[in-house]
Amino acid sequence: IELRRAYNCEIMLTKVKIPLPDLMGHVLALDDSVLYVDQVDNLIKFCPTKEEMDQLKAYTGDKDNLGKCEQFFLELMKVPRVESKLRVFCFKMQFCSQVLELRRDLNIVNSASEEIRNSVKLKRIMQTILSLGNALNHGTARGAAVGFRLDSLLKLTDTRARNNKMTLMHYLCKVLSEKLPELLDFHKDLVNLEASSKIQLKYLAEEMQAISKGLEKVIQELTASENDGPVSETFCQILKEFLSDAEAEVRSLAQLYANVGRNADALASYFGEDPARCPFEQGK
Repeated sequence: IELRRAYNCEIMLTKVKIPLPDLMGHVLALDDSVLYVDQVDNLIKFCPTKEEMDQLKAYTGDKDNLGKCEQFFLELMKVPRVESKLRVFCFKMQFCSQVLELRRDLNIVNSASEEIRNSVKLKRIMQTILSLGNALNHGTARGAAVGFRLDSLLKLTDTRARNNKMTLMHYLCKVLSEKLPELLDFHKDLVNLEASSKIQLKYLAEEMQAISKGLEKVIQELTASENDGPVSETFCQILKEFLSDAEAEVRSLAQLYANVGRNADALASYFGEDPARCPFEQGK
């Protein structure tokens, strides 16, 4: 094995406090009480290549004379599709936290969408903005608008009075403060908005896809492992137990994801925007 790779492999193995002969037993038992995600991820990085496996298969000398890296590779080679099994192990270890985090983010976005649609105070503020815009554009073709695009809100801070000291945003706050003070606490209707604004819809789509594809890989490896014989019996048994819960969890998550997408589209329509211009699955 190439010297630097062997050296790095041996450093990695010093962090795994399990004797080499016992290591794959813990992997095949999907034992996360002695192995952590980072350690399994490192085992994946040091899975032997085809060339390395061919070299070791051709070795006819005393295996006790081999280095620790080579002996580690030989242990891995005893397990069919060892890299695939390690990836499945890694997915299983992260599954609960990954699902929990995605479900939390989806619920935040869902709640924010509902809060925005249900806020009477926000609606009245938007009506006030429309009135101010029409007053500002009085006498022009845009002076009798029945609505405005959401990106027009960005102009509130750009549109300035002639003295250049007050923006339309300042004037809006002045009007609300003097004439509609009951609307100033509208943010209390939108308790999930700030948290939701930090969640990228593209990230939600990517996470949902990663979980679904990860589960597909688990099913594929289980199907293949059932033909391995005794070496994978425990692996298959534990994976079946995991799958019975995981598949139900992912179905539930997919339903929530679809519901959040429908609500996001409905929110766009509520504001007169075209949902097709910013589809949920490709959202920013």
